[in-house]
Amino acid sequence: MPPTDPTRGIATTNDRPVYVIGGGPGGLAAAAALRTRGVRAVVLERSDRVGASWRAHYDRLHLHTTRALSSLPGLRMPRSFGRWVSRDDVVRYLEKYVEHHELEIVTGVEVHRIERAERTPGETAWLLHASGGRELTGSAVVVATGHNHTPDLPDWPHSSAYRGELLHASAYRNPAPYRDRDVLVVGVGNTGAEIAADLADGGASRVRLAVRTPPYIVRRSTAGWPAQRTGILVRRLPVPLVDRAGDLVCRVSVPDLSAQGLPRPSHGLYSRVKQGAIPVQDVGLVAAVRAGQVEPVAALDSFDEDSGDAVLADGTRLAPDAIIAATGYRRALEPLVGHLGVLDADGRPTVHGARTSPEAPALHFTGFTNPISGMFREMALDAERIARALARPAKRR
Repeated sequence: MPPTDPTRGIATTNDRPVYVIGGGPGGLAAAAALRTRGVRAVVLERSDRVGASWRAHYDRLHLHTTRALSSLPGLRMPRSFGRWVSRDDVVRYLEKYVEHHELEIVTGVEVHRIERAERTPGETAWLLHASGGRELTGSAVVVATGHNHTPDLPDWPHSSAYRGELLHASAYRNPAPYRDRDVLVVGVGNTGAEIAADLADGGASRVRLAVRTPPYIVRRSTAGWPAQRTGILVRRLPVPLVDRAGDLVCRVSVPDLSAQGLPRPSHGLYSRVKQGAIPVQDVGLVAAVRAGQVEPVAALDSFDEDSGDAVLADGTRLAPDAIIAATGYRRALEPLVGHLGVLDADGRPTVHGARTSPEAPALHFTGFTNPISGMFREMALDAERIARALARPAKRR
């Protein structure tokens, strides 16, 4: 089914559907699981197509989770996609998913605020304030706007003095514009690590990688066994036990890069995961660092007000042609639901999946974690749980 014309059919409805905010994998999975259980779900997507964030990712990106463990409810990813699914194939899959499940998609509509709506005693309803002055009333809401919603570009002191090109990693596509140029990549999460390797492979004259906290680096697959399966097996084990096991595995499987400026981390792998820092899956960084094609350096702290040089935490000054900030994203949920008491001090939902806050029944969140067991897998599980919860009679919710 093609996306719905945003100017038709979405004034306040009489049948009070479940509104799903966000047409990415989490939102589409939730809508499909609800539809399978006979619950009408309407997906509201602010862009003109589903999978907007995936379409905007850099060209080289592949899922770090296996195809076999990344399908959404009701439709397997084709074997032709290979084991590690490319960005373009993820987009194709999401488009096919909408068609296969005949999902009700409304594009070009952004929801700005969610409030409790007046209903008869004992019933729950939510009022959505959306673009174009729309007010939509639904029986329930699933917020699936995504973990990577709003690019977070740090406000480094005197950044306006920098004379080169400064961009967030969300604007990076491929290394072609940086051939024969000196590039500093800031941040060594999965995105920063892969962009640095991509630049080195693509002909940048020099690539440096600014590192504040050394990451755990793991192999994507060892002897055919994907790291994701290990993540699934250990996710409910005691944190200290997984820390010790993870440290041993990393020491055995990944070479020590201390001599190249990237020392082994001092904090436990799973302890870091619990704090929101997942391991970096090696898709070229280790080889690039060992070959001197990517040079780890200290974190970027500021810019010199006069020269515009980048000033690192150790006092080193650099004058790269371009700086790519792989500095993460903000969930940006505060305007939407911050007034409902459902976010913690860091702006993360206090509940997830089928669970809801006592102050906000029938308001669900999915896709706001980054688990080592695989985000697509967890969103698929969340979708089924949310659908089961919302398919119950209203009096039981």
